[in-house]
Amino acid sequence: MMGRRSGGSLGWASCCLGFLLKLLAFLQAFAAVSALLYAAWILSRWARHHHLHLQDLLPDLWFPSAVMAAGLFYCLLLLAGYLAAEINTGCCLCFYTIPAMAMMLLEAALAAHLMLNQHWIQDLPYDRTGELDNFLSFLHNNLDLCKWAALAIFTTQALSLFLAMILRATVSARSVHYDSDEDFVVIRRPLLVAQAPRSYLPTTVDARGFRPDLWSSRMRQKYGLDSSDYTYDTLDPNAP
Repeated sequence: MMGRRSGGSLGWASCCLGFLLKLLAFLQAFAAVSALLYAAWILSRWARHHHLHLQDLLPDLWFPSAVMAAGLFYCLLLLAGYLAAEINTGCCLCFYTIPAMAMMLLEAALAAHLMLNQHWIQDLPYDRTGELDNFLSFLHNNLDLCKWAALAIFTTQALSLFLAMILRATVSARSVHYDSDEDFVVIRRPLLVAQAPRSYLPTTVDARGFRPDLWSSRMRQKYGLDSSDYTYDTLDPNAP
């Protein structure tokens, strides 16, 4: 009973954690799709005035290419997280947690580099589209809003990674619990079932109204002598 209750509680916990992970992945999808749409808008605008070739993406059009690559990777990561929460297996959760952790470490390293290096703009290559300058001016004019948006995205990513790690631990605990349930003791029935005691009919009654056959039947049931090895027919005249 305790095993069933613990297994049921782990199942409900996995369902709740999976739902929260899918909800966070859905919320983060807005940022990923926005990055893809922004990069596609830059490339389409460039293609209207210039001939767009694949060899021109790098290094001339590195900024929209980088934005599109980041958005595409983010979308694939969120899709992996959604599928991992839906399938709810340890292998799928590993495929999500490892890239998510790597992406968060890269974002933290990039944020630290931007804070420590005051001349990081000079280290960037030239962008022929000119959208990098527009993007930087937008960040400068809406600095507070961009900070809160970046903090919200990073917090959502950290919370998703934390939920995925807890969900993976829950799945591992549930699998160990199911394995331990298989080690129960099997109670097997004997191949030879003892025969039921025969029904004895009263044959004689003494002067006090006492029936010896009923008394002997009670004694056999009391001392365990009502098996096939000890049964005898009271109607047999040769029986003791």
